Amino acid sequence: MNILVTGSSGFAGRHLTKYLQVKGHTALIPEIDLLNATETEVVISKQKFDAVVHLAAMAEVGTSMISPAKILRNNIFAQLNLLEALRRRNSKARVLIICSADEYGGSQEGSIDENAQFMPASPYAVSKIAQDFLGLQYFLSYGLNIIRLRPFNHIGEGQRIGFVVPDFVKQIVEIEKSGQSGEIIVGNLEAVRDFTDVLDMVSAYELALIKGQAGEVYNVGSGKGVKISYLLNQLVKMSKAKIKITVDESRFRPGEPSQLICNSEKFMKATGWKPEIPLEKTLERVLEWWRKTR
Repeated sequence: MNILVTGSSGFAGRHLTKYLQVKGHTALIPEIDLLNATETEVVISKQKFDAVVHLAAMAEVGTSMISPAKILRNNIFAQLNLLEALRRRNSKARVLIICSADEYGGSQEGSIDENAQFMPASPYAVSKIAQDFLGLQYFLSYGLNIIRLRPFNHIGEGQRIGFVVPDFVKQIVEIEKSGQSGEIIVGNLEAVRDFTDVLDMVSAYELALIKGQAGEVYNVGSGKGVKISYLLNQLVKMSKAKIKITVDESRFRPGEPSQLICNSEKFMKATGWKPEIPLEKTLERVLEWWRKTR
C-alpha cells in the first residue's frame, strides 16, 4: 500500500515509516502545514495513496496545562483540515486516527475497555477526545473509511524529553558520564501505567489499517500495569553508577490518574495482534541508545 503518514518526524512516526518500508509498503511523507486549510487541500489533492495514518499532534500533557489553547488549536484544527481535504476529494482511503488512552483519565479499577467513561485530566486529553469524535463524525456523516486507535503508553528509542522513560534515562546517562555518584529528581512514582514497546505499537498501526473495521475504535496496549517506580528501579539496576532517587512533589501533575491499564481484547480479536517485546528488553535498548547518542 501507499500510506500517507502525517507526523512522520515524531517519535512513533519515525518508527512507523521504517516499519512500513520493511513490510513492503511505501510511506509517503508530504511537506504540509496541516493548520493551513488551503495548503492541506492542495497537497492532499496531489498525493496518490491507499491509506492515511494521522499522527501529527502535540503530545505534551504538561505543556497543555500551561498553554491549553495552543494544544487544543493545533490538535483539533490540524485533523479537521486533513479530514476536510479527504472529504472534498471523496477519498476511499483507509484512515487511521491515533487517539490516546489519556482520554479515559481518572483512576479506573482494573483494565480499561473501549466503553469506559472519559475523564480527561488535561487539555491534551480533551484535544484527543475531540480528534477521536471528529473521526467518528466524519465516518458517520460522510462515510470516510476511518478507524480510531487509543494507544496506551509506548516507549522506545528516540522518544523526547518530557516523557517518563527518557526523563529517567537522560539523568542516569549524565550521572554515568560524570564518573561520580549522582541524584535523580523524579515526580510521582506510584502511578500505574501500561507500557508497550514502540515497535509493537507500530505493528498494531499497520494491522489496524489492514484488518480494522471502519467506524470502530480500538484500545492498544500490553494489558499489564506497572508502577513508575518499577521502571526507575529497573533502569537504575542496569547502571553501574551510584544513584540516589529524590521525589519532588512539585513535579506531580494535578488530577493525574493513579492507574491506566489497557484492555485490548477487541483489537486482538479483530487483528491477531499481541505485544512481543518484554518491557525489560525495551528499557535496555533505550538506555543503550542514550549512551551511544549522548
